[in-house]
Amino acid sequence: MAEAQTRESMAYDVVIVGGGPAGLAAAIRLKQLSSEISAEISVCVLEKGSEIGAHILSGAVIDPRALNELIPDWKEKGAPLKTEVTQDRFCLFTKSGVITVPHFLFPPLMSNKGNYIVSLSNLCKWLGQQAESLGVEIYPGFAGHDLIVENDVVQGVITGDLGVARDGHRKDSYTPGMELRGKYTLFAEGVRGSLSKQLIARFGLQDGREPQKFGIGLKELWELPAAQHAKGLVLHGMGWPLDNETGGGLFMYHWGDNLCSVGFVVHLNYKNPWLDPFGEFQRAKTHPAIAKILTGGKRIGYGARAITEGGAQSVPRLSFPGGALIGCAAGFVNLPRIKGSHNAMKTGMLAAETVARALKAGRANDTLSDYDAAYAKSWVAKDLHLVRNAKPLWSRLGSLLALPFIGLDLWTNQLLGFSLFGTLGHGKADFASLRKAADSPKIPYPRPDGQLTFDRASSVFLSGTNHEEDQPVHLVLRDPAIPISVNLPEYAEPAQRYCPAGVYEVIEEGSRFQINAQNCVHCKTCDIKDPSQNITWVTPEGGGGPNYTNM
Repeated sequence: MAEAQTRESMAYDVVIVGGGPAGLAAAIRLKQLSSEISAEISVCVLEKGSEIGAHILSGAVIDPRALNELIPDWKEKGAPLKTEVTQDRFCLFTKSGVITVPHFLFPPLMSNKGNYIVSLSNLCKWLGQQAESLGVEIYPGFAGHDLIVENDVVQGVITGDLGVARDGHRKDSYTPGMELRGKYTLFAEGVRGSLSKQLIARFGLQDGREPQKFGIGLKELWELPAAQHAKGLVLHGMGWPLDNETGGGLFMYHWGDNLCSVGFVVHLNYKNPWLDPFGEFQRAKTHPAIAKILTGGKRIGYGARAITEGGAQSVPRLSFPGGALIGCAAGFVNLPRIKGSHNAMKTGMLAAETVARALKAGRANDTLSDYDAAYAKSWVAKDLHLVRNAKPLWSRLGSLLALPFIGLDLWTNQLLGFSLFGTLGHGKADFASLRKAADSPKIPYPRPDGQLTFDRASSVFLSGTNHEEDQPVHLVLRDPAIPISVNLPEYAEPAQRYCPAGVYEVIEEGSRFQINAQNCVHCKTCDIKDPSQNITWVTPEGGGGPNYTNM
């Protein structure tokens, strides 16, 4: 890596790391507020994907509440929210049957009335256009790789070096990363962001909070025969193929011109190391109720991404000297609703408003404690407070028994303003939940048929994933011996199964651990679930990774 003094440096009022919903909402709001401080606020957005939206993956059913506040005339400006939810179903799956749960049993907060089925990737592309039209500088293909911290104050970030070979030597194409300095730096990296993780540890932002909880979400995009497409239908399901102690479930959203987003979420506090989230997803599609919808259709997209599930108890302190966490870098997903984009956008807006006030007062690089206070008073905090016990109840009671208790808790919270359970804790982190392989039943997964079910290789191909091959491996092992010496004998090396892209393999009769970094779809599951906490995900060369379309 080049010495700091050899790097080019650019200065802005605000540097935003991440071009997702939170980062773009913050950038837009900052520009909207420029008039309040009687000066232009210079804003830079870094995006590690090859373009805005390339790394964005979500279900997604969007609550437009934050978008209504940010850009009230979004319909007139052509925002890609075209499919309004018209049907809302919740099902319990047995191996061959399905029980539809009447919607009147759910409290109003669970309704999708007024929400839209969208491609979050496309929405972010549109938000990026709105931001650029206001003067925001967006740099796709540049990853925030290192922090600039001086006197324990965050001053900005350094982008990743380009042209470094796998063995560490500088190729002829070598270009050192740039310093991007800001009076404030907002981190909108999404779930388990590499810099956000460092900031949380360095400034003790999680101290006194419950550990963050996670799930892995896998998604496929299908084109369906017209007769099998029900535009506006939102379907969520629990049960088979997961056992009762494993949280998660299936979603299916019909939108656009015969498009269907079908996906599967597995909570990462699962206990059986033989479980394969990708395999569970493929099995789920063979259920008769799902297969009849997909049969004759064509799979045209695939991706995977970790999801924050800890909710209100797990939100860290948001501000630190010189900046703040926004969006899923902090974790604002409402788990029962399976929604977080509206909360991510709103937190970006709240941070932007706090920064604008600080700049107006002539401040820079201090702690934005007003942002923490604004969040605590916001509808985001209220949104998460109402559902705070859903995840703990699910983890404690198992899927079937938890369902009525979660429903009761949601009703009492919404109608009476309190919970019979108070506020429950989460307990241990997800990586600590695995049992030993010898104490767990193996799970057989059928071979893919190439029509409803598929293998990892063909799936990764559909994600458009690509990395420059001759670069340092961006999945860093703290101790290279641990996968074979510890994880293999104790947990049957679960990285072979929890990775949805086939990155990790145990080969040569169990004597070698191989990392196929080229396959990585940047889901971050390995950084979360590795039982030895031996894997650290860092940013590869900017522009690498998936290139999602309509996801």
